[in-house]
Amino acid sequence: MTTQVAPVVTDAQGPRSERGSLRVVVSGATGLIGTALVRHLRARGDQVVRLVRAAPTTPDDVRWDPTAHDEDSVVDLARRLGRVEGLRGPGSVDAIVNLAGAPIAGQRWTSDYRVALRRSRVDATTTCALLAGAIGSTLVNGSAVGIYGSDRGEEPLTETSAPGTTFLAGVVQDWEAATAPATDAGVRVALARTGIVLSRHGGALAQVLPLARLGLGGPLGSGWQYWPWITLEDEVRALTALIDEPYSGPVNLVAPVPVHQRELMRLLGRRLHRPAVLPAPAVALRLVLGEFADDILGSQLVRPTVLKAGGFEWAQPDPADGVAYVVG
Repeated sequence: MTTQVAPVVTDAQGPRSERGSLRVVVSGATGLIGTALVRHLRARGDQVVRLVRAAPTTPDDVRWDPTAHDEDSVVDLARRLGRVEGLRGPGSVDAIVNLAGAPIAGQRWTSDYRVALRRSRVDATTTCALLAGAIGSTLVNGSAVGIYGSDRGEEPLTETSAPGTTFLAGVVQDWEAATAPATDAGVRVALARTGIVLSRHGGALAQVLPLARLGLGGPLGSGWQYWPWITLEDEVRALTALIDEPYSGPVNLVAPVPVHQRELMRLLGRRLHRPAVLPAPAVALRLVLGEFADDILGSQLVRPTVLKAGGFEWAQPDPADGVAYVVG
């Protein structure tokens, strides 16, 4: 049973774009997405506090234990956030962005690692949800399009679509359910269901790039599966929109123009001046992506219905723009 934490303060307001500089707490701030998000928020003038598991390295780092769900631990974390210069107490935190969790790609999904995948997300989310409820802060929580399952063919998938039945779909369902303490406390919760993030610095496509440079960037499987993609730039901009605007519930963070995997690889090969005909060997794909390769081989036609309705504008809406963003 989840611990319920009595609010530390009750008069904090949620973030609004017109309020100017915001105070944002970010967990998972050292990962690919978290690093880029922190940089972006600070560049626009927001104060960002990073929740870190190791010893703090800057005045804006606060050490936390994602597994500490008891009331005393959560209240102590809220009070330590209040001692960060400029926050003026825990109630002045506008938003918590929780991106913590063990990596999905590039790992062998042993039985122990399957436990870590689930537990790391549920533990961090439970703690962040309790913290958000205690200090009256918006919670923007990481999630994934993996909730829809690994192979849904050409079925259009929106935020209201039924979840899949794969292991990863079950993990994501538990991950999202762990935000319940924040919802129960009456704060706004947005679930960022992220697709395949395109970046030259990490993510699935960056790990496939070495194969593509060797001319092995052809179809994976049939190649006709849909890849729900988004560039790192648009991922960060979308997360920022979830902080600033009144989005709540599931939000698919994917580009608006869907693409078949073989077409994305063809565009990548053209950009690299390499053929994209020979399929990448499944064994090689599993070496770089681990068991996550099975999800990459599946088809998900994910639609960003909520972002579109909210008026979000993508910097790289087209697959060709996405590939150019990655290759540079």
